Amino acid sequence: MNTKHSIKRGVSLYSYQYETFLRKMTLDDCIAHAAGLGARGIEVVSEQSFTGFPNVPEEQIAGWFDSLERHGAYAQCHDMFLDVKLYKDRKLNFDEMVASLKRDLHFARRIGCRNVRVIVNTPPEVVVACVPLAEELDVRMGIEVHSPFHFDHPWILRYTELTRATGSDHVGYVPDMGMYTKNYPPVFRDRFLRLGATPKIVEFILEAHAARVLPDYVLMDVRKLGGNAVDLQMAETLRHNIWSNPRRMLEFMPWIFNIHAKFYEIDDSGKEPAIPYEEIIPVLIEGGYSGHLSSEYEGQRHIEDAFEVDGREQVRRQQEMFKRLLGEV
Repeated sequence: MNTKHSIKRGVSLYSYQYETFLRKMTLDDCIAHAAGLGARGIEVVSEQSFTGFPNVPEEQIAGWFDSLERHGAYAQCHDMFLDVKLYKDRKLNFDEMVASLKRDLHFARRIGCRNVRVIVNTPPEVVVACVPLAEELDVRMGIEVHSPFHFDHPWILRYTELTRATGSDHVGYVPDMGMYTKNYPPVFRDRFLRLGATPKIVEFILEAHAARVLPDYVLMDVRKLGGNAVDLQMAETLRHNIWSNPRRMLEFMPWIFNIHAKFYEIDDSGKEPAIPYEEIIPVLIEGGYSGHLSSEYEGQRHIEDAFEVDGREQVRRQQEMFKRLLGEV
């Protein structure tokens, strides 16, 4: 495999959500761990890492920059969320959504992030309205192409149509590698079994996922098989955990600012059993991608009922896998 590339490694601090919530890791601890692995590009979920977001005291911002400098890291991406429901009786209107995104653009600039991950439910018209400010602040907006969305989904195609028409180089994409779930995640399977899924129906669902059977048909068949509530819940996950073709990224590569390197576990062999990074990374290299591979560990929620969560070890394992696949070792 050709390993000549300009791909950089980073970590989304979302990976440490479990440790952060339980106060096992501070913001400084998170930055230190990522940078210690050579993953110096830091992606931050500000609601997780900053008290009182978006009204964050200047002392916290100063501490953020001090931590980055001390550990040899740098701010890479700010993840925004659009809370579309402002009141119980109504959703945000267009102007309020624009104001929300503009607020996040200003905050990204404040903490030194040149990229903003735009949550996928953000209407493309809202993103277009924010292009002038993004250009003024020199902060790029990338819609998160997140499973069950993919590059050929009508919502993403509409986003492409509207944002491409602006001619701006400050709008693009942040693909989430969860849309390349080739194999059903073992941590999902094992948790459903612990919750009381029927073993024979679990095997049926695994076979259906491997055969790419439409989720609606799988749900219908699980009901016919007498599946219980947990069986149906497992079947429902097929709607969200899709397999798309990683090569579709090639067409969009000039507008891809960041990669959410989603993973559910790195096993003892050093591989992610569900998401085939050995197929994904060569596509990124072929396409000339020069942004970050940002580790995003989301396996903790599927094991915490039975096992001790170790987000640090999982991130370490994925970064070791990246080094190997990127030709760094």
